[in-house]
Amino acid sequence: MSGYPEALRAHLESGATTIARAWAVARRDGVVLGFTDHDGGLVFDGIAFEPESGMTAKAVAQGTGLAVDNSEVYGALSSEAISEADILAGRYDGAEVRAWIVNWADVSQRALLFRGHLGEIARGAGAFTAELRGMSEALGAEKGRIYHPRCSAVLGDGACRFDTGQLGYFHEGPVDFVEGSVVFGFDSLGGFAERWFEKGRFRVISGAAAGLVGVIKVDRVRDAGREIELWARIGADVAVGDVVRLEAGCDKRAETCKGKFANFLNFRGFPHIPGEDWLTAYPVQGGGNTGGSLFN
Repeated sequence: MSGYPEALRAHLESGATTIARAWAVARRDGVVLGFTDHDGGLVFDGIAFEPESGMTAKAVAQGTGLAVDNSEVYGALSSEAISEADILAGRYDGAEVRAWIVNWADVSQRALLFRGHLGEIARGAGAFTAELRGMSEALGAEKGRIYHPRCSAVLGDGACRFDTGQLGYFHEGPVDFVEGSVVFGFDSLGGFAERWFEKGRFRVISGAAAGLVGVIKVDRVRDAGREIELWARIGADVAVGDVVRLEAGCDKRAETCKGKFANFLNFRGFPHIPGEDWLTAYPVQGGGNTGGSLFN
C-alpha cells in the first residue's frame, strides 16, 4: 500500500473499509463508459461509473520489471452499456482502459491500479471477454525502418506529411447503391481518374457505421457511374444515402509519390536498392573484367 495516497492508505489500515473498484473504457471515437462493482453509482474525473453494468474485471497481474501486465474483463452484452453491434463494428478495438481502487464513501480517496488498452475481444452466448494489455506491451513492438523499394509511411501520417484534405484528393457524398456490404456505387465521381481511390480509405460519416473506416480494394467505372469495392466488410451496415468520404489511394511506389501526390521529398522508401539477382551475381572468365557493373 506504499504507493497509495495517504488518505486512502489510512482508510485501508482502519480495518473497516468502504472500498470498491471502478474502471473506465475510452473508445477511439471519444465515447467514455464508466463501470463499478459497487451497488451505487460513483462520479469522479468527470466520468459517471454505473453499477450493475454487467462488466467485471479480474485481478491484474503486475510486476516491477518490463513484463507485460495482463488481465481480463468480462460481462454481459446489453444495449444500455456494451452492445454486440458495437463490438462487431470494432468500436472497442484498442480502447483505453483505466482501473481504480476507490473509497465509495469519499471518492477523493482513490488510486489508479491499471492503465492500458483492450486487446482481443471474444463474444458468445450473450456475453463477452476482453483481454487487457498493460502499457509496457508497447515496449515489445518492433522498431526501426525497413529497407524496401516501396514507401513505409501511411498516406497522410507524420512521416508522409501529405494533406489528404487537399481539393482533388477526396470525395465526400452519399452512397447511391450498396451490394453485399462491400461494394458501393456512386452515380458520379466526376474529375477523378479511374482507380484513383484504390488502396485509399473509405470513411463513413453518417448512419449506423459512422466513424468506421474501410480500405478500398477496387475503384472502377461502371455504366456511367463509379463502383467502390472494399477489401473487407466494415463492422456495421452502410445504407443508401449514408455520407462517406473517399480518400485517394497510394500504392507506395516512388513513381506514384512523385506523379500523383508531388510528395517525393517525403518518400520513405529506397527505390534504388538493387534487386535480389544482385546477391547472386559474380565475376566470370571471358570478356573484359573492368571492375564496372556486373550487369553491363
